[in-house]
Amino acid sequence: MTTTRRAFAALTAGAALAALAPATPAAARPRHRRLIAHDDFRHGLGQWAVELEKGGTVTAARGILETDVPAGATIWFKRRLDGPYVIEYTATPVSEGGANDRVSDLNNFWNAVDARSPEDVFATPRGGALAEYDHLRTYYVGYGANTNTTTRLRRYVGQAGVRPLVFDYTEPLLTANRPHRVRIVSDGTRQRWWINGRLVFDLTDPEPYTSGHFAFRTTWSHFRFTDFRVWRLSPQHP
Repeated sequence: MTTTRRAFAALTAGAALAALAPATPAAARPRHRRLIAHDDFRHGLGQWAVELEKGGTVTAARGILETDVPAGATIWFKRRLDGPYVIEYTATPVSEGGANDRVSDLNNFWNAVDARSPEDVFATPRGGALAEYDHLRTYYVGYGANTNTTTRLRRYVGQAGVRPLVFDYTEPLLTANRPHRVRIVSDGTRQRWWINGRLVFDLTDPEPYTSGHFAFRTTWSHFRFTDFRVWRLSPQHP
């Protein structure tokens, strides 16, 4: 077993124990935060790079980033982010009878780096199919994935065919046409993912990814995203 896989085996063993406890809101010491990036989705896709597997539409207008896609789609925030930071946004899964109105796959990459071009995630072309992202080193949440039956956290290690699973839940899941407020906290060794005030994933990573790109990721679905914000967190003091 390689050093990387031994380290990750230890990480997932601890995560499995943590997964036995219910995901509940956690108290935290107040931290100062400063807004460092945002998009109100009124001026197009200038801050985003779109990768589509089989076409579809991705638009940003009138306060909404709308994705209506028949297959894989990744919408990258172009600015690289360095921790500690907080990302917040609202996502609504649309179910109104459209061809792609399948309530599924509110997914995210964050702190993503492509092992083939570590200095520039966009230097290596990708076409939107999920397997094309195996070369990322990143955290990945699949919330309400597999036709809204699974909610998982993975820690990609930059190897084709290797997408280690850290947490695997059967709930919480998506609710059609309901706004879902997501909060991602990247704070050194600790990575947390919240939805509607509930802490879903809380990972302590001994070999953390602390810098990289964020993306919305989905497949065969229809979403409306609003109120995207990124906040710089002040350092944690004992």
